[in-house]
Amino acid sequence: MALALALLRRCLLLGPLGLRTAGGQHGDGCGHTLLTPQSGTLSSRNYPGTYPNHTTCRWRLRTPPGTFLLLTFGDVDLEPSERCASSSLLLTDPQAGISYGPYCRNAVPATPLLVTNSSTVTVLFNSTSHRSGRGLLLSYATTQHPDLVSCLVRGTHYTQEHISVYCPAGCKDIDGDIWGNPSQGYRDTSVLCKAAVHAGVIADEQGGQVTLAREKGITLYESAFANGLHSKRGSLSEKRLLFHKACADVLEVAAFNASSWWHEVDALGQDRAWGAQRAALSTTGHSWAAEPGSDAAWLELDLGTRRNITGIITKGSSGQHDYYVKSYCVSSSRDGKNWRPYRGSSGQEDKVFEGNTDSHGEVSNAFIPPIVGRYVRVTPQSWHQRMAMKVALLGCQSARGRAPRPYAPSVPREVPVPTSHAPIPGVALDPEKAGSTLLLLLLIGGFVLLSSSLLVLAFLCRRKRKPAAELNCGTMKGHPKLDPSPVCSLQTLPPPGSTLASFPTAPAPGDLMSPEYAEPDLLQLSPSSQPAPSTFKPPLDEGYTLPLVLSHYDTPGRHHEYAEPLPPEPEYATPFTEPEPAAAGVPMSPSLRYHTPAPRPAELPWGGPGGAAWGDSPGAEATLSHVYQEAL
Repeated sequence: MALALALLRRCLLLGPLGLRTAGGQHGDGCGHTLLTPQSGTLSSRNYPGTYPNHTTCRWRLRTPPGTFLLLTFGDVDLEPSERCASSSLLLTDPQAGISYGPYCRNAVPATPLLVTNSSTVTVLFNSTSHRSGRGLLLSYATTQHPDLVSCLVRGTHYTQEHISVYCPAGCKDIDGDIWGNPSQGYRDTSVLCKAAVHAGVIADEQGGQVTLAREKGITLYESAFANGLHSKRGSLSEKRLLFHKACADVLEVAAFNASSWWHEVDALGQDRAWGAQRAALSTTGHSWAAEPGSDAAWLELDLGTRRNITGIITKGSSGQHDYYVKSYCVSSSRDGKNWRPYRGSSGQEDKVFEGNTDSHGEVSNAFIPPIVGRYVRVTPQSWHQRMAMKVALLGCQSARGRAPRPYAPSVPREVPVPTSHAPIPGVALDPEKAGSTLLLLLLIGGFVLLSSSLLVLAFLCRRKRKPAAELNCGTMKGHPKLDPSPVCSLQTLPPPGSTLASFPTAPAPGDLMSPEYAEPDLLQLSPSSQPAPSTFKPPLDEGYTLPLVLSHYDTPGRHHEYAEPLPPEPEYATPFTEPEPAAAGVPMSPSLRYHTPAPRPAELPWGGPGGAAWGDSPGAEATLSHVYQEAL
């Protein structure tokens, strides 16, 4: 502990001046380091390779007053030794006199996050002779961001569908692979914070909050070059990472302008103009190109009105010509006269954007913070063979005049009521919520109206079907009800129609010419199972109902309601037989003889009145024995 404090005092004796000149670090064992007031990342030399022998490095981390430091240990892989004597990591708070560590491979931090009670912490790393070890990787932020993550965190470390984390500054140059592009998404095995820089969600110089979603993966992830990072081409994955980025539409350009353009005359003597209008990204063929020999050429884009510009996409000349711009600067103007160079989040010097590496690929860069203006100029800084490019701008179609107000719950305001008038009862609507409230009321009213209409329609349909059911006399589609209704009695039903089959009844005296007809019985499919009932209609004063048939196995005999048995005597005619000859000396009974009418003379076989006598004919008796009266 005494050795650690002595090293700390030596570090502090260097003073703030030494730390400022070294960028917050000092020593020969420092690796990639980016320190900002809000967040930062630091690593040992050669990380993730083996750190060198006999090296030291000291970092002083400082956040704004009134805040506390939050540190996350991304990786601590120092060669183990007793009490971490050969290689160690030590963190101290000079204000409170508190130290954390030393740490090495056999004495790792208890938790990946370390919350301090100070805004200033000194990190000390030293090494002696050793054989292995990757070194260390450490990130920090203020306690205002408790969801701070390391630069090594991948999408596979999460299981929830929606993720919101805080990425520190400086993750762009940390070793780690990413697969995919901003439009398709990224493979879930990609390093999360590095992919966020590639997608243009955050700037590597300052870090920031990242919101993304884990969705179903795709078969192939295409590579892309964006914001100074190359992504790889990846294969199928279970999940993919999609970053939420608002205000990223392609803006329409009203006009193009340029400092100069190239007028080409090819080998065949044909003219080809590489004018400014050829600089649109959607243009086919060759692009805009500056006049040869002009070193300070620029390309200007007029959006027609003020816009929020969040990014830019550049491309080379075409596949036929190998011309492209490798780096460029951007400036903006609101009136086309006063120009302001873009300096990024640092605000100290003009930012130089990385351009294309070939003539056919597209490269995108994000403006964080965004540019608000109408005119944008692109000034090439380095190029391949010739200054030639196509450009498109990303942003919002309508610029925001001011930043949106933070959300605050609405508080009901007291509305003064005039004393001279009585208050009118009603519903007071908040103007900020009137639109949503009216929409909700309209939806509820429409639902109530639709439900009422359906109920009325169902009631009318039921009323319409009820009289039809009563006229069917308890029979619905050939299946009768078990309890016959009294409305189907004879007194309330009209006589059956002529389409029903009818049979004659026994004629009453004096009424032979107007026979009665009976109601037909339903068909009995199994006549052998039960005796056939009568089909004759009962007298009119008794009433009747239709026979009930529940199925083709059910017969009307089970529900005998009105039928009467048939009379035992024949209904139509008396059968006849040949009379037996009477015995000798026994007279024939009158009941056994047929009464036949007297034949006409012309019908007699022997002629008329002039023929033989009636009894004289030998065949008269035989002829008369076969004559009988026809039934009326």
